[in-house]
Amino acid sequence: MDKKVVSKSDEKPLISYSDTEDVQIPTAGTFGNYDEQSDEEILIGANENGIPSDELLIDFKNKAQVESERPIVPIVFKTTRNTSVPVSERLESSSDQVNLSVEPSTSQVSQQHPTFHLRSRTAAINDQADIYESLDYDVCENVLFQAEQKRLAGIRWASRKDILRWIIFIQIGIITALVACTIDIIIEELSRLKYKFLKYQVDGNISTGDLVIPYLYWLILSIVPVSLGAAMVTYIEPVTAGSGVPQVKSYLNGVKIPRVVRIKTMTVKAVGVITSVVGGLAGGKEGPMIHAGAVVAAGISQGKSTTFAKDFRVFKDFRDDHEKRDFVLGGAAAGVAAAFGAPIGGMLFSLEEAASFWNQNLIWRTLVASIISSFTLNIVLSAYHGLNNYTFIGLFNLGKFEQPLTFNYYELPIFMLYGIAGGLLGAFWNMLNTRLSRFRARFIKPKFAKVLEATFVAMLGVSMACAMIYFINDCRPLGNDPTEYPTQLFCEDNEYNAVAALWFQTPEATVRSLFHDPPGSHKILTLTTFTLIYYVFSCLTFGLNVSLGVFIPTALVGAAWGRLVVMIAYYLFPKAAFLNPGKYALIGAAANLGGVLRMTISLTVILMETTGMEPSFFFPIILTLISAKWVGDYFNEGIYDIQVAVNHVPMMPWEPLSHYRGLRASDIMSAPAVCVMLQDKANYIYDILTRCKHNGFPVVEDVKGNERCSGRVCGIILRSQLIVILLKSLFEENKRFWEKEVSIQTFRDLYPRYPSIKHVKMDNDKINYTINLNIFMNPSPVCANER
Repeated sequence: MDKKVVSKSDEKPLISYSDTEDVQIPTAGTFGNYDEQSDEEILIGANENGIPSDELLIDFKNKAQVESERPIVPIVFKTTRNTSVPVSERLESSSDQVNLSVEPSTSQVSQQHPTFHLRSRTAAINDQADIYESLDYDVCENVLFQAEQKRLAGIRWASRKDILRWIIFIQIGIITALVACTIDIIIEELSRLKYKFLKYQVDGNISTGDLVIPYLYWLILSIVPVSLGAAMVTYIEPVTAGSGVPQVKSYLNGVKIPRVVRIKTMTVKAVGVITSVVGGLAGGKEGPMIHAGAVVAAGISQGKSTTFAKDFRVFKDFRDDHEKRDFVLGGAAAGVAAAFGAPIGGMLFSLEEAASFWNQNLIWRTLVASIISSFTLNIVLSAYHGLNNYTFIGLFNLGKFEQPLTFNYYELPIFMLYGIAGGLLGAFWNMLNTRLSRFRARFIKPKFAKVLEATFVAMLGVSMACAMIYFINDCRPLGNDPTEYPTQLFCEDNEYNAVAALWFQTPEATVRSLFHDPPGSHKILTLTTFTLIYYVFSCLTFGLNVSLGVFIPTALVGAAWGRLVVMIAYYLFPKAAFLNPGKYALIGAAANLGGVLRMTISLTVILMETTGMEPSFFFPIILTLISAKWVGDYFNEGIYDIQVAVNHVPMMPWEPLSHYRGLRASDIMSAPAVCVMLQDKANYIYDILTRCKHNGFPVVEDVKGNERCSGRVCGIILRSQLIVILLKSLFEENKRFWEKEVSIQTFRDLYPRYPSIKHVKMDNDKINYTINLNIFMNPSPVCANER
């Protein structure tokens, strides 16, 4: 029998449901449901017997009980596609509070003492967040740990451990730079061969103006590498998709992202970014370098490789999440430094955008890793290019401006307007990309479809570029553009095609051209068309199953429209001598980056270090970035935070959300709690590890009967610890055999890939054994008083 939930104000049905399909009555500890088809949910209340109340006052916007004369149990009615009433009428009525009338239902809830439960925000939005677990950042100060601290107490051991930390950070900087150099050299050589070949094909058809053959060659040279890279990411290591910054940021926040810092991940990431950039997609190698630096740091700091089953027996003291987190942060900073040649910017980026925990010593070590990374890359690339001076400060070198960048006070409003425009364009870009990402998650699920999509976008990019080259005639005298492959297509002798020059080079080379091309190097129509095409192209590219960063295309679009606005203004006001196109291309790039990424301090320093601008120009850049961030934040979050939400990662924000205020731990916890006694049976522990997925269990004592939850909390024990205890048979009955052998290192040796409970075999003779958790548990867990 169909039921209806109606509003008393207009008697319109909010939703129709049946007993078997749409109604879901949650059990204790759950609350809320999500329907991906409709993107909404309806919550109503039921009385203590589980029957929907005939008159309850519900606050839909906060999804919380406002008023009720008797106890209620929350019930979720999931909306469906054929819901007749729009969402705006159901959830956004003129009044926040809506009186509901519910036809009686015979559904029952078997709960004697109903309570009000609210799940976490991420879990309420999508249950896919349940696949993630948290890292163990809390130091387990158990008896074994304290025994090690006591045994190694002294200045010598403390100094040794501190020296090892510095050595690891230095190694992180060196190896991250070498990885960056390898990626950059391969991309540069393959891109040189590609564009040199395309120039040869285009120049061979100057007389006929036929672009069919060059277009076909261009398609092949784009489709093959992009398809290869997309296939590797899709079929070998899906976690390498995208820039990698959201994954690293989530990891440093405390979320355990599966396979995010493995050597195979870095290998696929490196090959993927090479194929994607060479294939001509709108992306750069800066984001993947941050991910690569994090992987390098995670590997070096552990002194072993679980992938190759090789333990070098070094750095054993750092084999836990707490220590590994700091090294990964240093690796991310080293990756930024290698990408931009900005050691200070790398450190600030890691603190502003990635770090959730830091201290003064960590800042110093991170800065050293960034400096070593930038310096090593400078030496290697300068030696590779045969230069006597160290001019290759980073992978993304914007070049130095010939004339000092200056500004006048009357330009400050212009900088702010640029920032406002960048914030609006960035927010709109983020919104489009978010909807596109959700569309992909819903409809492009097969692996082969993801590869085909990347191939299609590559074909679309080549087609749009060829169409722009064919239909727009923009010829300029040779020597005005620093492009390495000028083509004469549709131009006279001693002229080159300025449109082709924008496409026949890597994106970072195009950004450099827009910064340093002299006035008059492009037509207004050329930059207008290029800005629109690349704006759309970059939005389509970001989110594909390929390894690419978002920094370069965002800077390129901003530099294009920043220079375009000056060209239009100069056309209208020819006497405005302060309108330097290169300077405003830089301001446009900063505005667009601020609108998309929402970074301020670190991005300002990165732009200063990559362009070598004067410190006096710091104020226009930071003014532009702050304006872009404030405007963009009014509409949505930065693209990295959006990608975290799109991937359903339950990342913890700096401040609790407003609708969490007033909630207690009992309001959001899963009940009843799963506890273990200080001395418990092995079969019980094996049973709870098998039937539940909790990663931590309260240890209780003074238990009344078999009700473990009635005991007094005396510590907490991790799932990984219990598995190791069972795996190594650390029972009370055979304590004399292992008591002197077991140490904190026993648990570190299996880090980070602890075995699962499936690897534990419980023989009949072990079932009734007892486990004493006194020396294994953490005796100082974080506790919250009930009142």
